[in-house]
Amino acid sequence: MYNREDILAALRTVKYPGKEDIVTLKMVSEKDISVDGKKIFITLHFSKPKDPFEKSIKKTCVAAIETMIDPQAEIRGNIKVEVPQRAAKAEEKPLSKVKHIIAVASGKGGVGKSTISSNLAIALAQAGKKVGLLDADIYGPSVPTMFGTKEEKPFVEVIDGKNNIIPIEKFGIKMLSIGYFVDPNDALIWRGAMATGAVKQLITEADWGELDYFVIDLPPGTSDIHLTLVQTLDVSGAIIVTTPQEVALADARKGVNMFQNDKIKVPIWGLVENMAWFTPAELPENKYYIFGKDGGKKMAEEYQIPLLGQIPIVQSIREAGDNGSPVVLDTESITGKAFAALAAKVIEQS
Repeated sequence: MYNREDILAALRTVKYPGKEDIVTLKMVSEKDISVDGKKIFITLHFSKPKDPFEKSIKKTCVAAIETMIDPQAEIRGNIKVEVPQRAAKAEEKPLSKVKHIIAVASGKGGVGKSTISSNLAIALAQAGKKVGLLDADIYGPSVPTMFGTKEEKPFVEVIDGKNNIIPIEKFGIKMLSIGYFVDPNDALIWRGAMATGAVKQLITEADWGELDYFVIDLPPGTSDIHLTLVQTLDVSGAIIVTTPQEVALADARKGVNMFQNDKIKVPIWGLVENMAWFTPAELPENKYYIFGKDGGKKMAEEYQIPLLGQIPIVQSIREAGDNGSPVVLDTESITGKAFAALAAKVIEQS
């Protein structure tokens, strides 16, 4: 039988990032610990729902128990989280029926962020998940083209006395983009407030329903839209997209630092290295590192974040995107398998 005082002492080594240990912060006390043979049960108290550090703190608690108490202790899966009911109600945000909100970002344009977002969304749907996709790139929307839905227009339905935008559905996912509401030949000349307002409208005034994953294709760089989204939504995690070349990696680092900023504090689920190598269709076993080799892999190691996938550049990716039939639909292709593996890693992270 384990001693609860010893367990509490082990938990004193677990610190909330930027603050004191979780015992001093009264996130756990002796009464929150129970023992049944080798099984240890712990209740952690957070001040708000979906705390960005919840997952990492639980992992650290497991490591502390296994290191300081007993490596054979049955603690995994036995840590639950409680938040005050009032706090949960006060901080309720849009998309409350969505389990996981994923922000897909890049430090610069041209690295294939929208290609990754679109194919990841479909791959998650192919894995049996309910998925939504928001094209939040106001100035360069690409989802209508990539999904072959440029001619479609979302309609509005009155639900519970409110006007709700009904997302376009294709390939098993729900999607919205500003591209469905404007002339594709017109340049949007909007100030920041107008752009962020449009994105918020696509989130809060649409009937997204119950989803397992809500993928947000963010604009390149760091802008008002990024800040507005993390303030409006409980973002579960961010995925950073880069290519192996140093000029892209330099900007990708800015993306990582943005999400790790004290004002944002969104967990980085991992990094995707796009255009990792070139493989010609007639020589599928050959790899040509035209943008450099393993740049994204090295960056992931540098920041100690997961490398979720390395996606090769092949001609079919461009052709499929332009033709409105994302390459992941060909599940037997090199890229189709790469995106399926990426989706599996994302599911694992969540």
